[in-house]
Amino acid sequence: MLPFIRSKRSIELSTPTELSQFLCNAERRAYKQALFAVRDEHAALDIVQDSMIKLAEKYGDKPVKELPLLFQRILQNTIRDYYRRQKVRNAWTTLFSSFATKSEEDEFDPLESLVDDDNRSAPPLPDAELQQKQIISRIERALERLPARQREAFLLRYWEGMDIIETAAVMGCTEGSVKTHCSRATHALAAALKDTGMELP
Repeated sequence: MLPFIRSKRSIELSTPTELSQFLCNAERRAYKQALFAVRDEHAALDIVQDSMIKLAEKYGDKPVKELPLLFQRILQNTIRDYYRRQKVRNAWTTLFSSFATKSEEDEFDPLESLVDDDNRSAPPLPDAELQQKQIISRIERALERLPARQREAFLLRYWEGMDIIETAAVMGCTEGSVKTHCSRATHALAAALKDTGMELP
């Protein structure tokens, strides 16, 4: 009986060919979904490609009939991750000026200042998007000059979207240290932007 069960299960699992065929059939519809959600062609393509890779890596051997639901879950999670990162990046253009004059020792967490119910962020308008890209470019250059621990904490929190507990675990330090590193990093980045003469909102 057991050999029969194993044989039956192996037949139900998808083959590489079946997985490839599923992805080919789902790609165009998934792209449309992502495009409607983020309204950016390049971002939509990246979302679909990331979703397809995740499906193949994690669930490629699942039964064919389970692939549509699994793929949709991955796709929607990837879209939400995109909005979360966009929300953080948009915050950089609107929040740096709000804490630039605070004491360096004051703890400030941009993520805690954001309001975005149910991930309803909208892509920025063209002019705002251009300014955002300019600010992000300058932030990236300023990041290179930060002390290593400050840079690590900032990137884990605000680029990777990790919470304080997760960041502390990755860095092997206390949650208080993460807050301090992030606070000093954000103040340093705000000062760097101010030195460039860029006017923030």
